[in-house]
Amino acid sequence: MDYKKLCFQVQDIAREVGGFIRDEQKKLSAENIEVKSVASLVTYVDKTAEQRIITALRELIPDSGFVAEEGTADSNNEKYTWFVDPLDGTTNYLFGVSPHSVSIALAEDDKMVLGVVYEIGADELFYAWKGSAAYCNGKEIKTATRSKSEETLIGTGFPYYDFDRVDDYIEAMRYLMKNTLGLRRFGSAAVDLCYVACGRFDAFYEHALHAWDVAAGVFILQQAGGKITDFNGGDNWLFGGQLISASGSYFNEFYSIINGYLGEKQ
Repeated sequence: MDYKKLCFQVQDIAREVGGFIRDEQKKLSAENIEVKSVASLVTYVDKTAEQRIITALRELIPDSGFVAEEGTADSNNEKYTWFVDPLDGTTNYLFGVSPHSVSIALAEDDKMVLGVVYEIGADELFYAWKGSAAYCNGKEIKTATRSKSEETLIGTGFPYYDFDRVDDYIEAMRYLMKNTLGLRRFGSAAVDLCYVACGRFDAFYEHALHAWDVAAGVFILQQAGGKITDFNGGDNWLFGGQLISASGSYFNEFYSIINGYLGEKQ
């Protein structure tokens, strides 16, 4: 597999679909919006974008499987599996707020080998492939080198379901508000992870996530020098719904903070 060539083909798909998403924004009205659950919205744009992405990716690898947000395709233990979020940040998109993004990742035998995140509003394309550095719009990116909490800017997200840990979550936020330069909640986990990859954030954590939210961003972050774990120090971040990520220089301190508030109590 020529991962570099494949990555650039996926970038073309992400840009093309991102253009469709951008063009459709001005056409949307209230009757186009479906409520999947409280604070979880979907439109024909999400569904059409996903169908376009899957059709194009199937041309690249015909026998591949899919883990996709809108469920227009599925996976059945194929060698190659795509993780697709056609519009990460739908609520932002509907309210005319950035960021919102197209997120596409590829796993080969359960190992990520490619990630592409296209942030539509800023026209920023983040990407990496197996064995490569990480890039944004053609320039190599790396994580920040800050190592102390008082020097750092942290990204997070607010759960829109699974509120069982909300009190612990607020306590973690309280600590970070007091001991870092600040918290940011942008509403697109894929973009948040890429912001850690390029040094805009020093760390990002969230729970109640899905695999399609994080697969591409995590791979890009790892290729940029970042580290990932779940809230308990394990590797169940893809399907486990929880994620701690940070630059290599800040990871140990940040992990100890989040694990202390949100890890499983012994």
